[in-house]
Amino acid sequence: MLKIFVYVRNSIKHAFDNLHNERLKYNLLQAVPFWIGSLITGIFAVLYAKAFVWGEKLMNLIFDWHAWMIFIIAPVGFVLSWWLVKEFAPYAKGSGIPQVMAAVELANPKEHKKIRHLLSLKVIVFKVLSSLALILGGGAIGREGPTIQIAGSVFRKVNEYLPDWWPKISKKNMILTGAAAGLSAAFNTPLGGIVFAVEELSKTHINYFKTALFTAVIIAGLTAQTLAGSYLYLGYPKTSDVTLSVMFPVILVAGIAGILASQLSVLMLKISAWNKSLKTDREKIIFLVCCALLLASLAYFVNREILGSGKIIMERTLFTEDKHEDWYMPFFRMIGPALSFTSGGAGGIFAPALSAGASVGSVVSGLIHLTPHESNVVILAGMVAFLTGITRAPFTSAIIVLEMTDRHSLIFHLMLAGMVSSLISLMVSKHSLYDYLKESYLEELRAEQKLIENKTQKNPQI
Repeated sequence: MLKIFVYVRNSIKHAFDNLHNERLKYNLLQAVPFWIGSLITGIFAVLYAKAFVWGEKLMNLIFDWHAWMIFIIAPVGFVLSWWLVKEFAPYAKGSGIPQVMAAVELANPKEHKKIRHLLSLKVIVFKVLSSLALILGGGAIGREGPTIQIAGSVFRKVNEYLPDWWPKISKKNMILTGAAAGLSAAFNTPLGGIVFAVEELSKTHINYFKTALFTAVIIAGLTAQTLAGSYLYLGYPKTSDVTLSVMFPVILVAGIAGILASQLSVLMLKISAWNKSLKTDREKIIFLVCCALLLASLAYFVNREILGSGKIIMERTLFTEDKHEDWYMPFFRMIGPALSFTSGGAGGIFAPALSAGASVGSVVSGLIHLTPHESNVVILAGMVAFLTGITRAPFTSAIIVLEMTDRHSLIFHLMLAGMVSSLISLMVSKHSLYDYLKESYLEELRAEQKLIENKTQKNPQI
């Protein structure tokens, strides 16, 4: 494999040496790493998506076979997911988006070496394994955040493997572009990937890397489409013949979803802080088993839709006549991520947030007796609003839902839902869940580095 890589690298060098236009040569050399990273990201995203769907289907098959088995597979999945991360890749836990945000901030001459803890081949391997263990155990997690960290790791490694004669490329731009490509490939939402990079990650002016960003998103998306086929994450919900009066339920649902999402973020941060206070592995395993058994009990005795990513809720409420959830489902879809996301294993919150928002829209549309098409609009608005409450990225949330359903006529409805939720969320907390987690990772890494430096000063032979 190494010989093939060296041969390809030398062939590229020879081809570029023959180019006489220096500016063209420089631009092409700058572009090639982004193309390679995007291609690999698209392949990884599809393989990971297939494995994740397989894991969720297997969990449901086991539940259908003998429902009581959930009381076995849930604790095993939670503990295994946590153990894999703890033992092999501590920074592979959770969503992956805060790690990418932290890596972007560390992409400076003084701290860039710390990035390898957040983005690496080891992180990719154990991110996938840990999230699969958690989804098999019924964890309410998604794969989109992990795909973004995987993509960031791919782009970082591509940049690291460039030979000395290659034009230098900004680490920050590589990571930013990788994250956008990852989201594009995960959801098949290229515009969402671009907006995400600008709104959520970037403190750099987009002019510095816009060409690389656009091409990376396109290549990663096309690679994913080539392997998985052209698809929409959700499909085409019917929303015709809806009047402007639906804006009032949209605002109502956006406000409720924004409050619930913000409270969920606060709850998850409190659980995470309490989890950190547990000193021994035994205490943490007891905590994980209790979380898993609580989740299993709710699934077994009340409603199994608390398990998994929640995509089944979105599909059922948007595409069948069974549009209205029971009043407790939004809270169930909050309990699931609260217990799963804080377990210490790997797993994202994008899909669970969307399903929680869908359940909020479903309940409200049933209470005020909306038509099926109006209900679809309100459900989509709830999805945007809840995701905004978690990420504080209203435009990214609106564009993602817009692209995954191809409902361009609802752009104003969805943007309104995102803005209302964003304003409501700011009243609860000024910063997003991702911001707090990013700062936590930065503090941990800097504390570790300071400890190493202190030990080196005391004993120069270390």
